[in-house]
Amino acid sequence: MAIEPFRIAIPEADLDDLRVRLARARLPDDLEDAGWRYGMPSSALRDVLAYWRDGYDWRAQEARLAAFPQFTTEAAGERVHFFHVRSPEPDAVPLVLTHGWPGSPVEFLGVMGPLADPRAHGGDPADAFHVVCPSMPGYGFSGPTTRPGVDVHRVADAVAALMRQLGYERYVAQGGDWGALVTRRLGEAYADRLLGVHLNMGFAMPDDLAAPEAWEGVTDEEKAAFAEAGARIADGTGYMAIQSTKPNTLGLGLNDSPAGLAGWILEKFHAWSDLRPDGRLESVYALDDLLTNVMQYWWTGTAASAARLYCESARAGTAATDPWRGRVDVPTGFARYPRELLQTPRAWMERRYRLVHFAQMERGGHFAAFEQPEAFVRDLRAFARILRQETPS
Repeated sequence: MAIEPFRIAIPEADLDDLRVRLARARLPDDLEDAGWRYGMPSSALRDVLAYWRDGYDWRAQEARLAAFPQFTTEAAGERVHFFHVRSPEPDAVPLVLTHGWPGSPVEFLGVMGPLADPRAHGGDPADAFHVVCPSMPGYGFSGPTTRPGVDVHRVADAVAALMRQLGYERYVAQGGDWGALVTRRLGEAYADRLLGVHLNMGFAMPDDLAAPEAWEGVTDEEKAAFAEAGARIADGTGYMAIQSTKPNTLGLGLNDSPAGLAGWILEKFHAWSDLRPDGRLESVYALDDLLTNVMQYWWTGTAASAARLYCESARAGTAATDPWRGRVDVPTGFARYPRELLQTPRAWMERRYRLVHFAQMERGGHFAAFEQPEAFVRDLRAFARILRQETPS
C-alpha cells in the first residue's frame, strides 16, 4: 500500500448523532463525599458531557489536526495513520513518537512544532527533528484491527516498517506507556536502524524484587518513590485485567456510549497525571484537548481494538507485566516524571539499557508530552545533543 495523504473529515450527521447520545446519557448516582475513590464521579462527568455537547467545537479541533500533515499506509500488514512533520532544517534528525493507552497522537500536538522547527519557537535549529507520530495499529484512524495477533511486537514491526517507507534508515524512537514497550522492542529488534531510544516510562523490572541484589545501587529516595507509586496504583489495575482478557465485552459498551467512553478514559487521566496541588484535571489540561483525544476513539470505533492490544500482548507473552530478560544496547535516555506509574530506579535502567542520559523531572506524570510539553521538548533535545556527540559525522 502506497503512502496516501489523509485528512480527518467527520460527516455532520455523525456530529448530530453524537449530540443526541450525549443529551440522552443516563448516569448513576454518586455516593456522598466519595470523590474519585470509586472511579469517575457522575457529577464530574456530567459537567464534561454538558460542555462536550454545547461548548466543544469539533470543527475547530478538526482544523487544528489538519494543520499537521497526515498520511496513511500499510506497514507490517497493518493500516497505519500518522502525522509527518518534516523540519525545514536540512540536518534534522528523524524521530518517531509512539503513544500509549488511553492516548493518541493528540498527546504530541503541543510538541511536534517545537521539535520540528525550533528556530520558529525560540530554539536552536541544530536541535531540529523530522517528526513522525503514528496512531498505533488498532487505535484511532489506524484502526480498528481486523485480525488476531496484533501484539506490541507487531506494533513495533509496523513502526519500523513505516520509518523505512519514509526513507529514514537511522532515527531516534521515543515513547511512554505502550509506546515505551514499542520503543524498547525497536531497540532490541531493530538496533541497527536506531540512533537512540528515549523513554518516559522505564520497563526494567528485576526478575525477583525480594532478592537483595535487586536493590543494589538504588537510593533511599528511589525506594520510597517506588513504594509510594505502588501504593498509589494498587487499586487501579482493574482496567488492565478486563482489557487483557475480555476486551470485546468492554468494547460493546464503550463503542456505543460516548459518556461511557469518556468516563473510562478520563478516569485514567485523573489517576495517572500530576495534578498537584488541587487534584483537578483542568489545572493541567484544556478540556478541549482531553475531548479531542477521546474523539480519536469515538469517531473510529476503536475502543475495543485498542483494548485488544492488552489481550494480544498478554497471550503472546509480550505485555508490560510479562518478564523481560532482554537488553537494549543502543544509546538510551530516560526521563523520570514524579507522578509516573512506574518509578523505576536509575540502577535498574542501567542494567538493561545503555543509559547515556537520565533526567529527574520536576513535574509531570504518565502523559509526559501532554502534561509538560516544554519540559518534554527540552529533555528530548538534551538527549539528542548527547547522541550527536556519540555519533561520528
